[in-house]
This record gives sequence, structure tokens and C-alpha cells, in this order.
Amino acid sequence: MTKIDDIIERLEVLEKELTEEFDRVGAEVSYTIERKKVRFTREVRRQHRLLVKRWADYVYESGFLMILTIPVIWGAVIPALLMDLTVTVYQWVCFPIYGIPKVRRGDYIVIDRQSLAYLNWIEKLNCVYCGYFNGLLGFVREVAGRTEQYWCPVRHARTPKSPHSRYRFFLEYGDAAAYRERLETVRRRFDDLRGHRR
Repeated sequence: MTKIDDIIERLEVLEKELTEEFDRVGAEVSYTIERKKVRFTREVRRQHRLLVKRWADYVYESGFLMILTIPVIWGAVIPALLMDLTVTVYQWVCFPIYGIPKVRRGDYIVIDRQSLAYLNWIEKLNCVYCGYFNGLLGFVREVAGRTEQYWCPVRHARTPKSPHSRYRFFLEYGDAAAYRERLETVRRRFDDLRGHRR
């Protein structure tokens, strides 16, 4: 095992630990998830309803300049939907041909904050937008990372600030012999994804 593999393994353990801690803290707020639906206790729902801010107050307090940005923010929905459709079709058509496991959109696009009774309808709509858009970017990044692993699995001379999940399997920049010897092995190295959700 190389030092990079060791670091990645430790990161994966920490990510799992972080997810478990998020879940533990969530349980302290008195909710459960049943059939992908969030359920709060009756008392928590009552407290939430007491804290909702009227939408008119929310808009007024946002200010005029903030309101002017709404068309810019929501204008991004159309290209996002087009990107979502394009990437989804791309992976459904190409990944089986390349032998790459498909990315599950539902693992990345999580829309559930509209269930929070302490948010008014504008806040809920904004939360749906953010959950979709940020999840979509994660989904697209994973599809692109798997594609890059297949077509050009070579690390960059300058490591990107936030490498995607497949970058660790790439070959060293400038190592021509390793590229020619190991390209087929690296482009088919998806065993870590087969057999479980990712």
C-alpha cells in the first residue's frame, strides 16, 4: 500500500465517522426516516410551526437588492435541467459500453428540507433548489470522474484543489511507461464500486 492509499483509507474512515456523527446528531433532534420520508415527533412539529417566519416578513427583510437577484439565481435552473438530462442519458448509453458502473442520482440529489415546518414556502422552495443544484453538481462530478478514469487516468502536474473520488486510481503525470503498461488495468478498476451503492 502506498502512502497515498493509506491517506485515502484514513479519509474514508473519517468520512464514514462523520456521516455516522451527522446521523447521531440528527437523531437527537427527534426525527426518524421511514420509507425515505422524514418523521418528527408531534411535539417537535408543534415547536417548528411556532418558529416559522411569515413569507411577507421574509421577503421584506431580504431587501430590494436581494430580490433583484432572483431571476439570475432561478435562471440557472434551465441549464441545470438540461445538464441533468444530458449526463443521465450519457451514462445510461455509454457506461454499459465502457464497463463503468452507473452513478445513482439519488445518492447525490437529496431533496428533503421542504418537510421542515419552521421554513416558510419561499425558504422551502429555495431549499429544494439548493438540494437539487448542489446534488446535481456532485452527481455530474462523479459521472465525469468515472469517465475520466476510463479515458485519461493521468494525474495532473498540479494537483487540483479538490480531486474527485476516482483521482486516486490515476497514473502519475509524466510516467509514460506506467501509462502504457497499466492503462487497461486502471480504466477497468471499478471493483470498489461493484456490489454496493456509491
